[in-house]
Amino acid sequence: MSTENWQWLLVVGSSLILFLLSPYAKTTDAFFKATHNKKSPNVLVLTGSLIISWIFAKSITVAANLGLDFGLVGGVAYAGYYLSFAVAGVLIYQLRTKGGYTSIHDFLTSKFGKKAVAIFTFLIIIRLFNEVWSNTMVIGSYFGETGSTSYYTAIIVFTVLTLSYAIKGGLSSSIFSDVIQMVLFSVLLIIILYTIFSVETFTAKNITTSGTWSFELGLNLFFAAIIQSFSYPFHDPVLTDRAFISSPKVTRKSFLWASFFGALCIVLFSLIGVYAKTQGIKGQAAVQVGKAFGLVILLVINFIMITSAASTLDSTFSSFSKLLAVDLGLGKNITFGRLAMVGIAVLGTIPIFFNAEILSATTISGTMVIGLTPIFLFWKYEVPKISFYLSIGCGILFGLLLIFKAFPNALIFTKGRYADLLWINVWGIFCCNLIYFVPRWIKK
Repeated sequence: MSTENWQWLLVVGSSLILFLLSPYAKTTDAFFKATHNKKSPNVLVLTGSLIISWIFAKSITVAANLGLDFGLVGGVAYAGYYLSFAVAGVLIYQLRTKGGYTSIHDFLTSKFGKKAVAIFTFLIIIRLFNEVWSNTMVIGSYFGETGSTSYYTAIIVFTVLTLSYAIKGGLSSSIFSDVIQMVLFSVLLIIILYTIFSVETFTAKNITTSGTWSFELGLNLFFAAIIQSFSYPFHDPVLTDRAFISSPKVTRKSFLWASFFGALCIVLFSLIGVYAKTQGIKGQAAVQVGKAFGLVILLVINFIMITSAASTLDSTFSSFSKLLAVDLGLGKNITFGRLAMVGIAVLGTIPIFFNAEILSATTISGTMVIGLTPIFLFWKYEVPKISFYLSIGCGILFGLLLIFKAFPNALIFTKGRYADLLWINVWGIFCCNLIYFVPRWIKK
């Protein structure tokens, strides 16, 4: 059987198994909150769900490629985004226990009003929209060249199959499948690491000397990721939805564990790229390393991509469904929730026909929302409602400067790749925090 046939077997087979095993949601609590018999996910289940729902197909592809480009520094730099879990875990714990809020939308509505919530909702819809195409494009790349018939076919089939089991159980299906997918991911990652470390020419010394710890060769991205971690998690409902379904203590503990183990997984997967770098392998690191080791390892890497992409995709569908039905109150019933899933699946697939860049889905959207930083970091402070709009607007402005490459070079103090990303975020976060408090100071 050919490699492509094996790949199709993995996609179709894994999706059908998940469809058959996933719970069928009969109540709105089961569909939107993953509650069964009044029981919520425990620490182990929630931690696993958080990690695998954030280990996107695009993120491990980027991690491997950064390992190829920058060595170990590249993997560590990208893992910096996983500080987001710790930040969200601590701050949402405070929002729930000290503020008494039941959701992010509840907090924003009570403090800044419905118009602020409308703007926030627009930002997170963009986030969810990006998650669909940026992950399915990775799956397509394993079946054919970008723009080929096999590329588009794989994306459409994969999206439909994932949608089918997501529709069946909503967030219950998503979290149930996350547990299975996390176990599979861990086993498959161990197999890959065992394989590359079995090569005599690949040693611990190769890893430690694979990159240079300098701004030009990876640290620009690392510090940009750290800065964005104070706002990035709050515009991702895949993450924040899971912060309100278990008790506050269970949630905080799960988020802290997920921060550590999620970052570790990214660093370990980046070693595939480090291996490629030491062996002189060019191209997309994960694909080329898989091909170098033969069919079995290539299929293992493919299965990791399928597993991670499916976990993110089904979480995206369930989060968009909850956003419209529950958070916005447009239709608090399961039928409406399932129709919403179909809608985001269709709309989110459109960008694949326009050759969008997968890393841009993270870096640009992460910059656009840096205005959320003071809103959540200083949530206890009383500020006029205008502060929300000023900070959000400031963040969007800096995001646009990044998109159009219009930021003054005189304000960029390091060189190399991602230097503009870093300094736009440094100046942006400073301006957002400053402008957030200006109305408070004027009012006094």
